[in-house]
Amino acid sequence: MAQAQTNRSVGVVTPQVYHHGAPLHLSAGGRLASFDLVFETYGSLNENRSNAILICHALSGNHHAAGYHDQDDAKPGWWDSCVGPGKPIDTDRFFVVSLNNLGGCHGSTGPTSENPDTGKPYGPTFPTVTVQDWVRSQALLADHLGINRFAAVVGGSLGGMQAMQWAIDQPDRLHSAVLIACAARLTAQNIAFNEIARQAISSDPSFHGGDYSQLGENPELGLMLARMIGHVTYLSDDGMRQKFGRELQSGGFEPGHDVQFQVESYLHHQGRSFSQRFDANTYILMTRALDYFDPAREHEDDLARALSAANCKFCVVSFSTDWRFSTERSKEIVDALVSARKNVASAIIESQHGHDSFLLEIPRYFDVLRSYLDRIFEEVCGEA
Repeated sequence: MAQAQTNRSVGVVTPQVYHHGAPLHLSAGGRLASFDLVFETYGSLNENRSNAILICHALSGNHHAAGYHDQDDAKPGWWDSCVGPGKPIDTDRFFVVSLNNLGGCHGSTGPTSENPDTGKPYGPTFPTVTVQDWVRSQALLADHLGINRFAAVVGGSLGGMQAMQWAIDQPDRLHSAVLIACAARLTAQNIAFNEIARQAISSDPSFHGGDYSQLGENPELGLMLARMIGHVTYLSDDGMRQKFGRELQSGGFEPGHDVQFQVESYLHHQGRSFSQRFDANTYILMTRALDYFDPAREHEDDLARALSAANCKFCVVSFSTDWRFSTERSKEIVDALVSARKNVASAIIESQHGHDSFLLEIPRYFDVLRSYLDRIFEEVCGEA
């Protein structure tokens, strides 16, 4: 039986394209004359259009969250374990929308797209985008789909930051925000990791100031190193020790042998694979958006004041071994929501998998999501 027919899958899905023909003025001062967003939907929109959920992706994510693009696909969407019939984001109940963000490299308008003013790829000239810009473009997509209000906006990591911005900028257009493994702003250490990754990319001789595509080149080594740096920060020390230990992939410790540990081989594979499927300018753009995110900045660094405009309910989830977006960062969000007198539920999930935990099928984590979203469904749809 083909992978696409496995139990509790949304099956084969076809990406769609939303074209916005009017200009979009960006927060940092740039402008796009028009733009495209690639998206997928799963499940059915109910008659009163109250059961829609928006999934916001993280740094290297895209629109393909669940299901398969072909009957013979070996690998499903990046959050397939969580999205589908009977799963925590239950497509028997919810109409789920997942998109590739503006500036992405999986079909939405971004650095790899043609600049209508030059007829060449935007490359490094693509304007700076922020989380606020993503929310505005996502709201325009919602308009196109006839969705006035989402039952929930859900995201992990950078996706959780988008869900938070939705609550601030579009307070009447969502019933709940689910913030998973995220922060209200990056720590200096996180910004430092992002800068090291960007330097790895820009120092690659094939980068050519970001104009590599016009020269038929790709800064594969830089992208590989950037992914390796990032991937290490997404894992926990305990998780890496359990998965790899000090096991050898090849060679030996005898003189003259070229030793390679399993963890090295794993990182090389992850880096090489990433360098073939992701765009370097997009990586730089996305990490900059991460760095710039700080909704409290416009409110005298008072996060409670920044969140005071929100009308929705919140669910905040973090993971015990996530040191990239630690539980302390989620506690800061919860404390600010409590100070702002918002309705908030929170959970800290025990996991050995670090930041990557938000992508994994961890029983208590999925139980929390399922229970919370079941309650949201009852509230917005009036059904048990």
